[in-house]
Amino acid sequence: MLDHDIGAGAFDVASILALEARIAAEVKAEAELAKQSPRIKTRAAVMEALTNPPIKLASVAVSAPANAGAERSVIPLTEARHAFFGNFSAEESWLGMSEGLARAGNTEDAVGILQNAVGRYPGSVQLWIGLGNALVDHAHGLTPPAELAYRRAAELAPGHPAAPFFYGLALARSGDRAGAVAVWQRILATAPPKASWRPLVELGVATLSPKPAPAMGKPTVN
Repeated sequence: MLDHDIGAGAFDVASILALEARIAAEVKAEAELAKQSPRIKTRAAVMEALTNPPIKLASVAVSAPANAGAERSVIPLTEARHAFFGNFSAEESWLGMSEGLARAGNTEDAVGILQNAVGRYPGSVQLWIGLGNALVDHAHGLTPPAELAYRRAAELAPGHPAAPFFYGLALARSGDRAGAVAVWQRILATAPPKASWRPLVELGVATLSPKPAPAMGKPTVN
């Protein structure tokens, strides 16, 4: 089972147990907050990702974050992910541990957890998307390995909106606002009107689309 089959190697048992305890407490706290305002919380997470100042990158390796000296927090995308896949899934243990490591500032091990996970479960769309998100957090922007992860997720679930949504978010976080809007507009073109995740995509388009210039008043004749 995915829930219990956490990879060994760099992650010793004591560290995993301690991290699991911390994640369990965080998940419980998040669940209580989500009961009060799940949509508000999810929209806030996406807004934070969209408004985070972009950093221009070159192609970088997983082990060498771009602009490593820049102070920048990891973007919390847990609630956005839940909007597409629900709160409970077999992948949650892997993804929760990775996101917990990233929040603690250990983005390299956050990537490593999910590289291990997709190696064991290469058919999981969620794990590939999670790996893409972890790679973006680690490098502070979109890299070729992250693009590959999103592309693999899209190939596993053609037509599902999650992979292109998070790919668009990665584009936006890397400074390509127009590219992000184009990806999201393609999602909306075929999205069911009442899909629970549709407002997130619409929010992204509205936030990043160029604002029309203020209308100029007609000159008056005295």
